[in-house]
This record gives sequence, structure tokens and C-alpha cells, in this order.
Amino acid sequence: MAFEVRDQSTTVERWLPIENLTSWTHNASENEETAETTSFDSKGWYEQDVMQRGGQIELEGQWAIDTQTGKQVEGQAYVDYFWGQRLGSDSRNEIRYRHESQNMWVIWDATVTPDESEGETNDKTSWTASFVQCGRPRYEPVFTLYNKRTEPAPAYLNYEEGAA
Repeated sequence: MAFEVRDQSTTVERWLPIENLTSWTHNASENEETAETTSFDSKGWYEQDVMQRGGQIELEGQWAIDTQTGKQVEGQAYVDYFWGQRLGSDSRNEIRYRHESQNMWVIWDATVTPDESEGETNDKTSWTASFVQCGRPRYEPVFTLYNKRTEPAPAYLNYEEGAA
């Protein structure tokens, strides 16, 4: 799986990979709320409507060092020292994820909670963070840029020459 966070410290669109992960959990029903709709007309069968959907991603890994700079890798550092320190409406940021076999990113507006880091004498220091979905997810192709004058259109666009 690939996980990236959008760098809001710059005006240019820039996504930072979250590296050195060892496990992840996606809970698609986190913060889901339902309303029971069972009535006499249900003839003894339970019924409900989903009133609210949500989601949560928990990432775990090892605290990672950039070998060129000697500092924590950018994605982890962004979560720990920039995004994870913001409050109120500023606490929202984007995270995107996909499996390497998928050609679409799933993008969430989310909040983050940097979680515990720990280690022992012969352990690597751990790194963990929890991301909670805010609003409806959106989807974008992995490769969004191409020059339609000089390159064939990606198959997923179903592009026909001359079509607007």
C-alpha cells in the first residue's frame, strides 16, 4: 500500500510519501451512525438507514531517517510537526492511498493524531498515526497529466480525438 499526505506548507501541489510502514488498518465503518427504521410493516425483520458514514486509517511503522539529510523523512515529519500540531478548521489536511495494483488514488480530507512512539534497547523507534475521514472521499487517477497533442490518451479517459 502507498500512503501520501498533501504538503500544505507550499502553494505547489506536492504529496509526501509516508515511508517505512510495517502495518496499516482501514476501518470503513468508523464513526458510522444508523437510525433504526423497523416498524410493524417490517414483519419482525430488523431495518435501518445509514445516517452518517466515516472511516479511519491507522498506520504503524518505524521512525525513518533520510540518509541524505540525517533528518526524519518528510512524510512522517510533516505529520508529526506540521499537520499534527494544527487545531480547529486548520487541523484538516488531505491523505491519499492506494494499492500498487490500483490506478486510482482514494483521497480523504482528514484529521490526524500522531500516536505513540516507543522502543527498547535493541528496537527501532516506532512511528504511528491515526487519520479520521472528514466528508466524502474522492478519487483521482494515479497519472493525471499528459499532453493530448503529443501523447495518446490514457485508456481510462475514453478520449476520442475531436471530442471536447
